[in-house]
Amino acid sequence: MKMILRWFPYGDDSVTLQQIRQTPGVTGVATMIPQIPVGEVWPAEQLIALRDEVNAAGLEMEVIESVNIHEDIKKGLPTRDRYIENYIKTMENLAKAGVKCLCYNFMPVLDWARNELDHPLPDGSTALSYRHEEVLKLDPSHFADAMLGGSRGYSLPGWEPERMGAMAADIEFYQSFTTEQYWANMKYFLDAVIPTAEKYDIHMGIHPDDPPWPLYGLPKVITCAENIRTFLSLNTSPYNGITLCTGSLGSNIHNDIPAIVREFADRIPFAHIRNIKHHSPQDFDEAAHLSSCGDLDMFEIVRAFYESGFDGYIRPDHGRMIWGEQARPGYGLYDRALGATYLEGLWEAIDKMEKRGK
Repeated sequence: MKMILRWFPYGDDSVTLQQIRQTPGVTGVATMIPQIPVGEVWPAEQLIALRDEVNAAGLEMEVIESVNIHEDIKKGLPTRDRYIENYIKTMENLAKAGVKCLCYNFMPVLDWARNELDHPLPDGSTALSYRHEEVLKLDPSHFADAMLGGSRGYSLPGWEPERMGAMAADIEFYQSFTTEQYWANMKYFLDAVIPTAEKYDIHMGIHPDDPPWPLYGLPKVITCAENIRTFLSLNTSPYNGITLCTGSLGSNIHNDIPAIVREFADRIPFAHIRNIKHHSPQDFDEAAHLSSCGDLDMFEIVRAFYESGFDGYIRPDHGRMIWGEQARPGYGLYDRALGATYLEGLWEAIDKMEKRGK
């Protein structure tokens, strides 16, 4: 297992590589190039320079997040082949920079949704929050404005301004779209890119839908164990996997996260681990990583990864804003550093318990 943190380059992050390097147990970062429009090729020279910057700080850059899928691919339009070819070229360039894992998503239009990015919690911290009825009250244009307006001036992956103008029309497009069509378009993409992943030893991990239930009539497919089975059957290569996000899947109170980890462990190259606190089946706040702060049992989740022989990448996912920090929503330093050391502590304890019991 390798513990990493997400980091945004080019001054688009309040957290520095030097601060990440000082976080116990953290060996690398998951990063991206934020200013390249969705569907365009990520240049090799820019990726190599970024890797060199990360390496110079004593960290690894083996994971890339948010090489976003162009909407034409998701829709299955005739133009998708050009964008898929660009995606393959980007994967080839990622390999030149030593990338071993690519986290992406296939969520239509909205990569993720919250109605508040700085919801006050009882302890005085703030966190990302979701209230289903409040989200439904927002029309798409106002929803985009609310998300971008709460970003504190940082980019929000999945909410790029150039995509927002087409949001209403894109949502309308999917109203007559079937789930079967969406699965077919996912398979088309996978069959096109997985040979490149195999060739360059890049494990692909699709991120679950966030939240994992219908929203604005959009198809939601990576939501539960049954649908993960369907997704993995679309292309059975071991390089076709999932990014196991405990917070996204855990938003659905019916999902048994430790059981999902155990079932799909050999197809999980990357894990985002965070806790959430439900107020109803479809209303929740993101919480501190400690099990008692939310509804997810972090000990059982980490034990499921350990006992399944997980040897991929883990990052503490979204953190609260604590101790007066002002940062990108969900991505401050302090609470994520606490999360990383907490998860490392659980892993060490489970490791020692297992070894002493043998």
